[in-house]
Amino acid sequence: MKIINKETDTSLVNYIACPSCDVVFDIAILQDGESANCSRCGHFLSSYRADETSRVIAYTSSALILLVLACSYPFMSFQASGLESLMTLPQTALNLLYDGMPALAFLVATFIIFLPALVLVLILALNVALHTERHYHWLRPVGRLIYALQGWCMVEVFFIGVLVSLVKIGHMATVVMGLSFWAYALFSLLFVLTLSGLDRAQCWRRIEILSHE
Repeated sequence: MKIINKETDTSLVNYIACPSCDVVFDIAILQDGESANCSRCGHFLSSYRADETSRVIAYTSSALILLVLACSYPFMSFQASGLESLMTLPQTALNLLYDGMPALAFLVATFIIFLPALVLVLILALNVALHTERHYHWLRPVGRLIYALQGWCMVEVFFIGVLVSLVKIGHMATVVMGLSFWAYALFSLLFVLTLSGLDRAQCWRRIEILSHE
């Protein structure tokens, strides 16, 4: 079964409307490595990669492993006046909780750990299904949830904030970055690559094709 325009008797699965000016384009004509921009307003529409699903699966799997490592080892240590203090990634939220700020602690843990992990798991499940070309009833809800949640993930914002803080703290104490710090740095990079590598138009096109076969 396919979505058909009754007036022209053509499939609508391969067509998308420009989100800026509503001009309709056929993205099925894109070849591997090609991108499409709106001919009227220049808005980016889609890019096609033949290995998109396998690449996203690799990025996502690696990112999840790095997130586990980032939560399991010391993030950084501080040395000043003969005293040393270790901090892990989960402690960034726990310290806020101990300081009487439970709401802020919940938000920090959610935006830098739990929500990114959830988005990655959903992306992994979706792309495994698309890669194996198997239709499941949850493909559309998961696709909608991914794009609804990804804007709330603050992975790169948190890491940039850490780097800025290190500049200030470095004048007051000796800071040693632990394994968790480097794991989270690589995780941040892979998280961005995962989201940028998942083309929205092509993703929905693949979902619709599987849903109507």
